[in-house]
Amino acid sequence: MPVDPQLRNLDIEIPTQPEVLVKLSLLMAAEDIDLQAMSALVETDMALAAAVMKAVNSSLYGLRGRVQTVHQALTYLGMREVAAITFEMGLRAAFPAAAELESVWARASQRGLLMGRMGQMLGVDPWAAHSAGLFEECGKAVLYRHAPAHYPAMLRAATRDAELVELERTAFGVSHDALGAALCESWGLAPAAVASVRHHVEIQSSLTMPDALARRSVAAISTVAWALINHPDQLDDIASQIAPQAQLDETLVLRAARRVNEQLLAAQEHGR
Repeated sequence: MPVDPQLRNLDIEIPTQPEVLVKLSLLMAAEDIDLQAMSALVETDMALAAAVMKAVNSSLYGLRGRVQTVHQALTYLGMREVAAITFEMGLRAAFPAAAELESVWARASQRGLLMGRMGQMLGVDPWAAHSAGLFEECGKAVLYRHAPAHYPAMLRAATRDAELVELERTAFGVSHDALGAALCESWGLAPAAVASVRHHVEIQSSLTMPDALARRSVAAISTVAWALINHPDQLDDIASQIAPQAQLDETLVLRAARRVNEQLLAAQEHGR
């Protein structure tokens, strides 16, 4: 999909999707997904396959025994989570390695997993939810690559993303949420994921869905995942405000959030 011409006029480069991820997107869109074809595709890129294996064997997943092949990972975790890990590693590889971005990528892994599993429990497209979680902060990486001498200071200065986007607009004429949505669009993510990335800062700040937002379920899951990670003591209140705006049952949303959080905590404990 084309990038918004207004963003192109700002001379901020949106990285193109790696070819292996283009092919993986086509496999994910098929009605009957061929796991053998998926594992063979990932393994054609040795660096990517190695990164995927390292992520799969991390404490985040807490698998019993070390997974040594992509096919094994598919067997243990399923195609969605392995595909999401592959997208995450491909996304990271599109940007320079930087200490300032490590926390961005760490949050992406946790948030993507939370959102994908919550989506599955709630009957919301789990692939759209997972990818929205992975890509939510990717616009920060775009701006870091664009202005590595100046952007880290903005990351340090802002205590909240609502403050950060104001600094970004002043400095660059665009904010990371808009750039992240543009990257999602150019990489062919689902419209619900694009919308969630585009509006996540606004929704997290106000706990109000924009009137123009048509696809709301993924954005609601994003907000609940944000609350679970950053404000667990406010989870009930935030879920009660955000779930009805997306026509989701508040009780089911809270149950899913807590259940997935328990799963991740247990996996991390086992993986230590």
